[in-house]
Amino acid sequence: MKTMDTQPHNDPIIVGLDIGTTKIVAMVGRLNEHGKLEILGYGKADSIGVQRGVVTHIPQTTDAILKAVQEAERVSGVEIKSVITGIAGQHIRSYQHRGILTRPNPDEEITQKDIDTLIENMYRLAMPPGEEIIHVLPQEYVVDTTQGVYNPIGMLGSQIEANFHIVTGHVSAARNISRCITNAGLTQAQLILEPIASAEAVLHPDEKEAGVALIDIGGGTTDIAIFHESRIRHTAVIPLGGNIITEDIRAGCNIIRDYAERLKVQHGSALALENLSNKVVTIPGLHGRPPREISLRTLAGIIQARMEEILEYVMFEIKQSGFENKLSMGMVLTGGGALLKNIRQLAEYVTGMEVRIGSPREHLANSPFNDKVANPVFATSIGLVMMGLEEVVGRQKLMAQEQSQLRRHEPPATHSHKQGGRFFEILRGIGREFFGSDEPQS
Repeated sequence: MKTMDTQPHNDPIIVGLDIGTTKIVAMVGRLNEHGKLEILGYGKADSIGVQRGVVTHIPQTTDAILKAVQEAERVSGVEIKSVITGIAGQHIRSYQHRGILTRPNPDEEITQKDIDTLIENMYRLAMPPGEEIIHVLPQEYVVDTTQGVYNPIGMLGSQIEANFHIVTGHVSAARNISRCITNAGLTQAQLILEPIASAEAVLHPDEKEAGVALIDIGGGTTDIAIFHESRIRHTAVIPLGGNIITEDIRAGCNIIRDYAERLKVQHGSALALENLSNKVVTIPGLHGRPPREISLRTLAGIIQARMEEILEYVMFEIKQSGFENKLSMGMVLTGGGALLKNIRQLAEYVTGMEVRIGSPREHLANSPFNDKVANPVFATSIGLVMMGLEEVVGRQKLMAQEQSQLRRHEPPATHSHKQGGRFFEILRGIGREFFGSDEPQS
């Protein structure tokens, strides 16, 4: 599986593709020498064939993907062949499950291979018809009788148990995303739940450790990811987002949808009482009809009512998770909905929690695109790039460790050529998978 595109400097380059309800974004990035994410360029297109995070029209979605990718190629100068894609939608479910692995030799150290085997076993769990597993996320391990282990590698033991957070989605939803990407002439390297990607972009490790709820308010859905003790504990997708607010404004003010969206973005507020009752905005009439005046307090009242409903659903999910009283860092809002005026104040009032607006700025290296992409709107696409780079770097470190272990345990010279040849054959295979060449690169 090829997860990146490379340029002459040989640094890994990852492309994250956020297929949202209102927009499709292709984000191109790599790590600089200081470990910060350098954005090389991005492309953005209106999303027409997606409803509430789910592809409903493959040709339209394919065209939008092509438009976003071609723009990203033009701006970044990178030929895009593969993408890491986000998935969301009302069909997303999460479960808790416990896995056990019995080791044949308890006197040998636990290795990454043991952990991988335990995780792979979880992917074989029987799911309800039409569902498939998207993520298997370890939470904590038990090695024999030792509990509360977060990283068992290097320990000794005959049995490893683990609690897993398992995320599932509809097979058809995942396949439709893959079909659109394939039709656009691309390879899907990985499929990642969008709130997990957004959390990667906007949450600080201290927040994840102390306890925090990430709320990504998108166009079609509001995605939730709850963290505690640096582990993801709960995920959920609420089928309400910014588009339903636009529809409320359209119906409540009796105007067309385009005007409703402009009113929301330019003059909208999540708190009605923050607007003077006599302040109005004028919108042009259609086809020779006279212009209309709309009260900003009335507009804010419509927005506030729907946002309160969304936040009440959010609180329901937080209570269902069992971590309501363990979120010391409160709530972080991101996504396009987080740009709504006074949304932080309303969220604090409804939930009783401390709230901040999450931006991916602190993870970004200096680049010409920072002012544009350091925005909650791009949290998911930037998070996808970050997660892709994290996996690549992890694979490179693992290859280096395996090479070092092989050298330490190198057999006598009469056999070293054969075993060394086999190792480098494997290494070259991994290089082909990730870099599209026979030589592994760094």
